Amino acid sequence: MNQTIIQSGPALIALVASHLQEAARLKKIPLLVVLGPTASGKTALGIALAECFNGEIVSADSRQIYHDLPIGTAQPSSAEMKEVKHHLIDFIAPDQEFNLAEFQKLARQYIEQIVQRKHLPLLVGGTGLYISAITQNYRLPAGKPDLRLRKRLEKMASEKGKEAVYQILEQLDPQAARSVSPQNLRYVIRAIEIAGQAGDKTPKQEKFSLYHCLYLTIDWPRDLLYRRIEQRIDRQLAAGLIDETKYLLEHYNENLPALSSLGYREIGQYLHGKMGLEESVKLFKKNTRNYAKRQLTWFRKFTQVYSISGTDLNQIIQEVERQK
Repeated sequence: MNQTIIQSGPALIALVASHLQEAARLKKIPLLVVLGPTASGKTALGIALAECFNGEIVSADSRQIYHDLPIGTAQPSSAEMKEVKHHLIDFIAPDQEFNLAEFQKLARQYIEQIVQRKHLPLLVGGTGLYISAITQNYRLPAGKPDLRLRKRLEKMASEKGKEAVYQILEQLDPQAARSVSPQNLRYVIRAIEIAGQAGDKTPKQEKFSLYHCLYLTIDWPRDLLYRRIEQRIDRQLAAGLIDETKYLLEHYNENLPALSSLGYREIGQYLHGKMGLEESVKLFKKNTRNYAKRQLTWFRKFTQVYSISGTDLNQIIQEVERQK
C-alpha cells in the first residue's frame, strides 16, 4: 500500500475536487472509497465527505446488511442516516442468505442510481472482499450450491472443529481465507465451493475498473486503534448488546452467519452459561483486535491510498463540515 498523508480538511477537499475533475476528463464514474479497520472512524469521515460533496453512501460491511443487529454491527445511527442517504444497511433478515455476487449487483445498481441523481457515490466499509469486488471489478463465478460438499464439510466441522474446514480454504485460496473468519462456517464453506468451481483462484479480476476510484483510509497507531476498539465495545455493552444478543438467540438459529458476527458469539457464550461476562467481553475484545489485523492485511493490497492520521481525524472532519 503506497500511502500519501492528508494533513488538513482543505487538502482533503482539494483532493476530492481534483479527483472529480479527473473522472470527468476520463469519462468515468467517480467513486470515493473510505476503507479501514473496524472502529477507525470510517462512518464519520464518510458522512462528512458525503455532506460536503452532495453524496450518498453505499455500505461495504457484510454484517450491517442485517435487520435486528444495530448495536453489535455498529450500524450508523438513525440520525446519521437522516443526514446522509445510506444504502445496503439493515435491509435483510438475519436468516436470509446473501452472497458476494448479490452484494456486487446491488452495489453497482445503487452507484448507478446515485450518479443518475447527480450525486457522488461513496463506498464506505471494512469488508475487504466487498470493496475489492466493486473497485477491482471482480468477475464472480456463478457457483451453484454443492449440497453434498456442504454436508461433508458441516460434518467435518462438527467432528473436528471449524478450524479444520478453514484450513481447506487456506489451501485452496489463501486470499479468500484472509477475508473470512474461521468461525463463520457458512461463509468458509461457500468460499470453498466457489474456489473449487472456479479452478485455481477466486474471484477473477477484470483488466479494467468501472469507476475512477479515490481510496481514503484512517491510519491509527496500533495501540490507539486497539484502545478505540475496546472503548467501542464498552459503549456497545452499555447500549444494550447483551439484550440484543438474547433477542437474536431467541428468534433465530445461532448458527446463522449473522449471529457469528463479532460480539454475538462471545456474548452468546455468556448467555449459555459457558463463561462469565468478564471472560466473554475479554474474548470479544481479543477477537475484534485480531479481526482488525486481518482487515489491515487485506487493505495492504490497495495502491495509491490517501491516508488521514487518526489523531488528526476530528480536526479534518470539522474542517470538511465547515465547507458543506
